[in-house]
Order: sequence, then C-alpha cells, then structure tokens
Amino acid sequence: MTPPASLLARAVELDRLGRSFALATVVAVRRPTSARPGARGLIHPDGSIEGFVGGSCARPLVIREGLRAMADGQPRLLRISKELPSDSRRGDGVVDEIMTCHSGGTLEIYVEPHLPAPALWIAGTSPIAGALAELGLGMGFDVTVVDPVAEGGHLPDAIRVIAGDDFAVLPTPTVGPYVVVASQGTWDEEAVLSALRLEPAYVGLVASPTRAETVRAWLLGEGVEPERVAALRAPAGLDLGAEGAAEVAVSILAELVQVRRGRASFVASPGPATLASDSSTDRRPIVAAAAVDNIVLLDPVCGMTVDRASARHLAEHAGIVYAFCSIGCRSSFVREPHAYVGSGAPSGG
Repeated sequence: MTPPASLLARAVELDRLGRSFALATVVAVRRPTSARPGARGLIHPDGSIEGFVGGSCARPLVIREGLRAMADGQPRLLRISKELPSDSRRGDGVVDEIMTCHSGGTLEIYVEPHLPAPALWIAGTSPIAGALAELGLGMGFDVTVVDPVAEGGHLPDAIRVIAGDDFAVLPTPTVGPYVVVASQGTWDEEAVLSALRLEPAYVGLVASPTRAETVRAWLLGEGVEPERVAALRAPAGLDLGAEGAAEVAVSILAELVQVRRGRASFVASPGPATLASDSSTDRRPIVAAAAVDNIVLLDPVCGMTVDRASARHLAEHAGIVYAFCSIGCRSSFVREPHAYVGSGAPSGG
C-alpha cells in the first residue's frame, strides 16, 4: 500500500509531467470503516487508482467521481453512508451515495481534479497575437506562439516561441489544444490547415468576414472535409464590439472560456482532420524558404510583385519557378497553370 506522503510526491510528479489525475482524500469517517482520515488515492484517466481510500464498496464510487471530476474540472465531496441526508443537509458540491456493505459506516472523501494547463497555440506575431499570448498566459493557458519569422523578445519568458509554419512540430498535449490563427493574412491558410489536421478543442481565425470566407473556400478547394471547415470559428471571438488588439484578444479568450467550460453553443471540433486524397490537387508541401535565383517574382495570378527575401509560396511550371503573394494564389496556379501563363512565360525575375 502506497503511503499518503508518497502519493503527494507522485501527484507533484504527475503535475510536472502535465498529466491529468484526481486526488481523493478521506476527510472524515464514522466507524466501522477500513479507511482512516488522511488516507489518499490517485485516480488516473484510465480508471486505475493508486493508494487506498476504502474497501470494495467505496473504491468504485471514488473512481467514478474521480473520472467525473476530471471530465468537468470540478471538485466534490463524496459522502458514502447507510442513510442519505435530508434535503436540508445537502450542499453544493456534495455527492451522496448509499453504503452497500453490510458493515455500515460513513466515509467523506474530498475528490479534487488536477488537470494540465490547457494549451493555447497562436499563429502569428501580429499585435493581436501578442496581446492574446500575454492575456492567455495570465488566464492559466500554456501558451506557444508559432511563426516562420517568430522572435519572442517582446513576450514574457513563460511563453514558448517557435520559428516554424506547422503545428505538427509541437508536443501533443493530453487535451486538444486551443488554436488561434492571428497571422492576419501572412500565412492564414497554411496555419488553419495545419490546425485542422490535428484534434483541436478550438480553431479560430482572426479575420474579417470577407477574408474568413476566402479562407473557407480555399480549405474546401484543398479537399478539407466540409464538417472540418464548419468547425473553424471565423471571425474568432465573441461580438463585443472590440477595438484594438487587447480588446480583440479579450473577445477571443472569452470564447475560449465558453468552450472550456462547456458553454459554447457551437461544436469546436468534429474530430480528427481528414484530407481528401484528390490526385488532381497538388499535395506537395509548400516550400517555406527564401527565393532562389531565376524566380519569377511577379505573381501570375494577381499581378502583385513578391519581395525576393520573403518569398514563401513557390511553385514550378515548365521549368520555371514562380513566387506568389499568398497560398490562395499559389493554389489557383497549381490547379490551372495554363490559365495564367502560356508558352511565352517569362524566364525569370
């Protein structure tokens, strides 16, 4: 039998590892009972338990309430007795159960969930992304900022900053992450697509309604299933009439609280993202690197000139590499290159 003090050390270790568990502590007894005040047990998500909080009658009830506590995030006092109390003695957060063992007795066991900090992954380094990261940290989120050119010098040290363009490089949290894309046009489409490939609790895009519809149309064109696209919250956040980066961040965090507490009226995530295997669509990874020599810097789709040093959306056709201002233009070109360049294509930029 694991001593109660050792269970506390075990709980500290599980907290450090970011694991979910519930700690059950016997706070009062009326004999005859096998457990004594101060006895403890650790309930794991798989329904196993370490420690001792009572015999065969109490054990399954404690495990059940431990699992429920991990599910709703709320502590409770479990009272197991031969007789249920009258309504006048009932209180909030108290769960009453009948003692089924012939020996009788009463146990009062405090069940407290311990859950890892929810992961908040933010795409972009815009002012809204920065405000969201700082406010999210203050609300207890485990915050990571991801951007191809990320620099975290302006953010608190507790915020993880990753220079990249794919959420798949991040360690998978035990609970689905909350993802907010606040790159504001820089790499919106790729970031949303990367998030929808995971099993997120929430995916939101900071964008105008018009821009949001453009991103949705692109996702559908790329073969993302409609129910996945429908899960995207765009524009992200509650309609609070927010102005400025900080207020927009507050509106988004308010929506995250709704999702986290089970109060959101929408379905945040329909399950694992699945991409249709349409061979007619180019599925090769988008090259995320500086432009090379002999590249056409005039976007053949929209006519915009792309800066050579920051060109990220590239595609090759007929031996010529073209740069695009956005993933949307690149996708249009890949599907129908002959609609944008003919036999007299330019030779380089």
